[in-house]
Amino acid sequence: MPNINEIATYAKDNAEKLGIKKFDIYGSTVDETSVQVDQGEAKQVKASNRSGVTVRVWNEENTMGVTSTTDVDPKGLELALKTAYEASFFGVKENVPDFSPEATVPIADKPHDKAPQAPVAELIERLLVAEKELLSAHPAIQGVPYNGLAQRDIDRFYLNSDGAVRTESHSLASVYLYSKTEEEGKKPRSAGAFRINRSLDNLDVNGCIQETAEKTISHLNYEKIKSGKYRVVFSAEAFLSLLGAFSNLFNAQSILDNQSLSKPDDIGKEIASPLLSVYDDALHPANIGAESFDGEGTPTRQVVLIEKGILKGFLHSAGTAKRLNAQPTGNASIGAKVSVSPNFYHVFRAAQPEQEFSLETVENVILIDDLQALHAGVKALQGSFSLPFDGWLINKGVKTSIESATVAGDFLELLKSISYVEKEVELTPGGVAPRIWVDELSITGE
Repeated sequence: MPNINEIATYAKDNAEKLGIKKFDIYGSTVDETSVQVDQGEAKQVKASNRSGVTVRVWNEENTMGVTSTTDVDPKGLELALKTAYEASFFGVKENVPDFSPEATVPIADKPHDKAPQAPVAELIERLLVAEKELLSAHPAIQGVPYNGLAQRDIDRFYLNSDGAVRTESHSLASVYLYSKTEEEGKKPRSAGAFRINRSLDNLDVNGCIQETAEKTISHLNYEKIKSGKYRVVFSAEAFLSLLGAFSNLFNAQSILDNQSLSKPDDIGKEIASPLLSVYDDALHPANIGAESFDGEGTPTRQVVLIEKGILKGFLHSAGTAKRLNAQPTGNASIGAKVSVSPNFYHVFRAAQPEQEFSLETVENVILIDDLQALHAGVKALQGSFSLPFDGWLINKGVKTSIESATVAGDFLELLKSISYVEKEVELTPGGVAPRIWVDELSITGE
């Protein structure tokens, strides 16, 4: 892929040639290698180099056209600009997207260091060792059906005809392990773990093996559970997956489309327990793949969504910010339509609780580790959910795996029923969060 300055020059020259005054381009390249293993042998090796750009052009009537291409040489860019210009005459007339007012705001220097990519043979070797260690952790662990070790280099850029030019690069390495048991006369049990880092050398593969083994072994002696109301503790990952399923709550585009649980004038309303604060913080130090700007070139930042239970803000693109008289927040992606999505959640304890709780001393509490079937069990516009989960019944520190059960409730009621937020936070793929205790939720056993 040509470098950003070459692309900017091609774009300007071609736009001038075509008589185009206003345009912007967002692009990225991902160079990725990933491996999977199965029973001591390499199962799959994938290498890919994906690049693409999205070109937006505004015409003299200020309507906009969009096109995407993977071809960023001068000829490809000329064709993309021409196609987007032709499409602009069929663009929407109302709420036409525009440049972000912050696309030219300087961003503090971001490191552009990439980690050297390890050879495929080394990736396979490391994953085979991980699989072997997991299989030897307990006689009941018979396989690691889902696993993966991946490394990727990412380059991103944004430029527009007003002189905005942004570019950044970073590397990521990640490992995922998911083991399964088989025992005579018992149901198969499974559990998984995930780790991510900037480089393969610093990736905590051993921690991933250990967590997967411990979780899997803890599910071996399972029991049925009686249906009823229980105090429930959500793991960081379980709580964040639920928060993500109801992210329309903070999404300004969803609010404007009437596809949200919030309304524009809900800012300042108490929607959760005063113990809870939720930020969207793309630049959080734990966010390994942090991006410094979004698809419109707006710098990313910390956005306060819930502060001590009060709804404080929404996630915006340039367009939604203009319509709701707010600031863009760096959460936009451009395409045929500009969409808004969270970057990286930071959930934390906002106030000192009146009473401290511990899983070592409480009785009859359910710890939910992992929620499943979120695509089917969440009614995002009604606020309700009914989801199968993996977890344990905990009595004074003794964990008993639950054979199978579902948890159901209303998300807005759940936020208000939070009775305790633990102090320690944990890193998950979607953000950092502590364990969250909720007073009463309906659990349906078998």
